[in-house]
Amino acid sequence: MTETVATHDQDPETLRKRALSALLTARDRTTLLTGCVEDPDLTAQHSPLMSPLVWDLAHIGNQEEQWLLRAVAGHEAIRPEIDPLYDAFEHPRAKRPSLPLLPPPEARRYAAEVRGRALDVLERTPFEGSALTKAGFAFGMIAQHEQQHDETMLITHQLRNGPAALSAPDPEPLSSPYTGPAEVLVPGGRFTMGTSTEPWALDNERPGHVRLVPPFFIDTTPVTNAAYQAFIEDGGYDDPRWWAPEGWAHIKARSITAPLFWRREGGQWLRRRFGVTEAVAPDEPVLHVGWYEADAYARWAGRRLPSEAEWEKAARHDPASGRSMRYPWGDADPTPDRANLGQRHLRPAPAGSYALGESPLGVRQLIGDVWEWTSSDLLPYPGFTAFPYREYSEVFFGSEYKVLRGGSFAVDAVACRGTFRNWDYPIRRQIFSGFRTARDVTPADGVADGRTGGA
Repeated sequence: MTETVATHDQDPETLRKRALSALLTARDRTTLLTGCVEDPDLTAQHSPLMSPLVWDLAHIGNQEEQWLLRAVAGHEAIRPEIDPLYDAFEHPRAKRPSLPLLPPPEARRYAAEVRGRALDVLERTPFEGSALTKAGFAFGMIAQHEQQHDETMLITHQLRNGPAALSAPDPEPLSSPYTGPAEVLVPGGRFTMGTSTEPWALDNERPGHVRLVPPFFIDTTPVTNAAYQAFIEDGGYDDPRWWAPEGWAHIKARSITAPLFWRREGGQWLRRRFGVTEAVAPDEPVLHVGWYEADAYARWAGRRLPSEAEWEKAARHDPASGRSMRYPWGDADPTPDRANLGQRHLRPAPAGSYALGESPLGVRQLIGDVWEWTSSDLLPYPGFTAFPYREYSEVFFGSEYKVLRGGSFAVDAVACRGTFRNWDYPIRRQIFSGFRTARDVTPADGVADGRTGGA
């Protein structure tokens, strides 16, 4: 069981160019998300679940200042008095509109000033020495942080009422509906989970370690809207047999009967997507469902959600070589013909898309399109060390949060890889979340022991 990363990925100058590109790409996206609406929309709170967009903008700049200008370069603080305003742990999202936030023009100037200085720091910082500067980690961390907030701002745009402010081309339609196998056997055995070699992997992805996973079957594609509609039509939201007790109590207390943003009208299901009302596309992966809904569907279908280890083995393990790859298709960075990432589109691609991005076993769309709920709680890997601050991961460990994997159309490639871990409360539905199901191997499947990879 091995995990490797191509040697050029560790070359300092290659990483420096990659960091520059990642920072510029993130800032272009931030500018789009904050420049497509007028200032009142930036200062408004469109949902108590989310911050005002102008808070995210200044928070991005403040984090960049703290880590790149102060921690890496040793500069004096530009605006030390605003640090508490943009501390995500000091002020819950619902309370942030009441803070004396920087107004939009000032937030833009602040973020731009920080960025200009940060690019100078990037140009002259050796990618060696401290853990923050080795392989340019701090610059990769900040690019990922900004893209994560860009995803958060895109969620805010989805929650925002009013006319559409964003547009993007739709994904390429399939030339014909996907007719491949509904599920794939993932052989049992050991594999390397997590990473000790990916230069910008965050602390919860580390270290790489060996896991033993029994054989299992996993859906070839994420669960579609059409499949989920069958669950609804069969009374799935009215039958407590399928629901965890806490989930049943939650949907009944809030009268939840369908994915978020869906409504039934004139005999068909409609949804609101970034200010546009449209028919629910039957062949797209279902979106905006919480963990409780995903779990209930899986039970109704006679299946279950995959564990986090199962998901990662399906996404990274190459049975032919026995090694864990960076992505389902290998070690090469994502490209538009392999995965739906980076807000190139504002919706998932049809289930079965991206044949070039499938895993060696034939599982598709494991990266991009929709975040996929797993059955696992967010827990540290053996040998975990918090870095560079406890609040990124460690304070969230426990049974309160469920792990999501794979990214979505709203995630940039810099913040999405086969080892990347996301997490949220089981009730969360505003995120770009879907799922696929799994099942255990049974004697009827005719699989001997299904073990490969050094078992």
